[in-house]
Amino acid sequence: ELQYIRQQSHRINDVLKRYFVQRGIDLVDFKLEFGRSKGHILLGDEISPDTCRFWEQGTKRKLDKDRFRRDLGDVEAAYQEMLNRVIGAPAAR
Repeated sequence: ELQYIRQQSHRINDVLKRYFVQRGIDLVDFKLEFGRSKGHILLGDEISPDTCRFWEQGTKRKLDKDRFRRDLGDVEAAYQEMLNRVIGAPAAR
Protein backbone atom coordinates (compact mmCIF):
# COMPACT_ATOMS: atom_id res chain seq x y z
CA GLU A 1 0.00 0.00 0.00
CA LEU A 2 2.79 2.43 0.82
CA GLN A 3 4.43 1.75 -2.52
CA TYR A 4 1.14 2.48 -4.30
CA ILE A 5 0.65 5.71 -2.32
CA ARG A 6 4.22 6.77 -3.11
CA GLN A 7 3.69 6.08 -6.84
CA GLN A 8 0.42 8.02 -6.87
CA SER A 9 2.02 10.90 -5.00
CA HIS A 10 4.74 11.17 -7.64
CA ARG A 11 2.16 11.07 -10.44
CA ILE A 12 0.06 13.75 -8.76
CA ASN A 13 3.17 15.89 -8.22
CA ASP A 14 4.10 15.64 -11.91
CA VAL A 15 0.60 16.58 -13.07
CA LEU A 16 0.25 19.50 -10.66
CA LYS A 17 3.71 20.92 -11.37
CA ARG A 18 3.05 20.92 -15.13
CA TYR A 19 -0.39 22.45 -14.65
CA PHE A 20 0.81 25.31 -12.45
CA VAL A 21 3.97 26.03 -14.46
CA GLN A 22 1.70 26.75 -17.44
CA ARG A 23 0.03 29.38 -15.27
CA GLY A 24 3.23 31.10 -14.13
CA ILE A 25 3.21 29.47 -10.70
CA ASP A 26 5.80 27.31 -8.94
CA LEU A 27 4.28 24.55 -6.83
CA VAL A 28 6.74 24.60 -3.93
CA ASP A 29 5.17 21.87 -1.81
CA PHE A 30 1.87 20.36 -0.83
CA LYS A 31 0.31 17.72 1.34
CA LEU A 32 -1.80 14.79 0.29
CA GLU A 33 -4.17 12.68 2.34
CA PHE A 34 -5.20 9.23 1.20
CA GLY A 35 -8.00 7.07 2.51
CA ARG A 36 -9.86 3.87 1.76
CA SER A 37 -13.26 3.44 0.17
CA LYS A 38 -14.73 0.06 -0.73
CA GLY A 39 -11.29 -1.53 -0.60
CA HIS A 40 -9.57 1.07 -2.78
CA ILE A 41 -6.98 3.63 -1.75
CA LEU A 42 -8.09 7.06 -2.93
CA LEU A 43 -6.80 10.59 -2.77
CA GLY A 44 -9.09 12.41 -0.37
CA ASP A 45 -7.75 15.94 -0.23
CA GLU A 46 -8.06 19.37 -1.75
CA ILE A 47 -5.60 21.36 -3.80
CA SER A 48 -5.79 24.96 -2.60
CA PRO A 49 -3.67 27.82 -1.26
CA ASP A 50 -4.47 26.43 2.21
CA THR A 51 -2.84 23.05 1.50
CA CYS A 52 -0.08 24.00 -0.94
CA ARG A 53 2.67 26.57 -1.24
CA PHE A 54 2.46 28.53 -4.48
CA TRP A 55 5.04 31.08 -5.58
CA GLU A 56 4.81 33.31 -8.62
CA GLN A 57 7.48 32.33 -11.14
CA GLY A 58 10.34 34.80 -11.31
CA THR A 59 9.32 37.00 -8.36
CA LYS A 60 8.78 34.19 -5.81
CA ARG A 61 5.82 36.21 -4.51
CA LYS A 62 3.77 33.99 -2.22
CA LEU A 63 0.25 33.23 -3.40
CA ASP A 64 -0.82 30.97 -0.55
CA LYS A 65 -1.48 30.73 3.19
CA ASP A 66 2.07 31.95 3.92
CA ARG A 67 0.71 35.45 3.22
CA PHE A 68 -1.30 35.00 6.44
CA ARG A 69 1.29 33.01 8.41
CA ARG A 70 4.03 35.56 7.73
CA ASP A 71 1.77 38.62 8.02
CA LEU A 72 2.45 39.64 4.41
CA GLY A 73 -1.03 41.04 3.87
CA ASP A 74 -3.29 40.84 0.82
CA VAL A 75 -4.32 37.24 1.59
CA GLU A 76 -7.68 37.59 -0.15
CA ALA A 77 -6.09 39.20 -3.21
CA ALA A 78 -3.52 36.38 -3.47
CA TYR A 79 -6.25 33.73 -3.23
CA GLN A 80 -8.30 35.55 -5.86
CA GLU A 81 -5.24 35.70 -8.13
CA MET A 82 -4.77 31.94 -7.72
CA LEU A 83 -8.41 31.38 -8.65
CA ASN A 84 -8.07 33.62 -11.72
CA ARG A 85 -4.93 31.79 -12.83
CA VAL A 86 -6.52 28.37 -12.32
CA ILE A 87 -9.73 29.13 -14.21
CA GLY A 88 -8.04 31.38 -16.77
CA ALA A 89 -5.88 30.52 -19.73
CA PRO A 90 -2.29 29.33 -19.25
CA ALA A 91 0.31 32.10 -19.01
CA ALA A 92 1.91 33.24 -22.26
CA ARG A 93 5.41 31.89 -22.78
